[in-house]
Amino acid sequence: MFGGKPVIGIAGGIGSGKSFIAKLFGDLGALVIDSDVQVREAYQDPRVKQTLRQWWGDGVFDTRGEVNRSAVGRKVFADPTERVRLEKLIHPLVDEARKRVMAGSADDPQVVAYVWDTPLLFEAGLAGECDAIVFVEAPLEERLRRVAQSRGWDAAELDRRQKLQWPLDKKRRISDHVVTNTADADYARGQVRDVLSQILARTSRANGSEPGSGRRRN
Repeated sequence: MFGGKPVIGIAGGIGSGKSFIAKLFGDLGALVIDSDVQVREAYQDPRVKQTLRQWWGDGVFDTRGEVNRSAVGRKVFADPTERVRLEKLIHPLVDEARKRVMAGSADDPQVVAYVWDTPLLFEAGLAGECDAIVFVEAPLEERLRRVAQSRGWDAAELDRRQKLQWPLDKKRRISDHVVTNTADADYARGQVRDVLSQILARTSRANGSEPGSGRRRN
């Protein structure tokens, strides 16, 4: 827990709608921390830009001198060693930013929990820092439709990207809660409400008897 409030991690397959589910938690009083926002900020850091230029040259920058994330993505998806190197550069900065955001709202009574919306929760080793993990489940056909619409991917590309991550059945098995995210937003909203109630009830008991219990230790 952070400031007596639970940290909830969102996991799931590509195209499952993790950010949508995170937003539903936000509607209920959780502070959603989108790691993509912190990554964009990290890419603005002059030290990061200098390092990337040393590694990969001008090809990963656009005409304005900003990091071209698509070009970076092609680099790291083609070579796992480059991906690991990039993560070691970016992840510490993202972690610092995430902690600053949480510290800034630790005393805010309107914030009931923190939700980490990050694409690689398990792969980045962040699951152990969460009090609860919510796995977002969606049918493959629905995930394919979403990534085709939002990213222009076909089934082969989704499969290729998914194979770079932990198997979905493993993520689901070690998560604490499962939320099904289909086209029925009201159904998803009801599930999120129930899950958040369970997590807050468990947190209340922990704060009353065993402060700091749960996955995370602070």
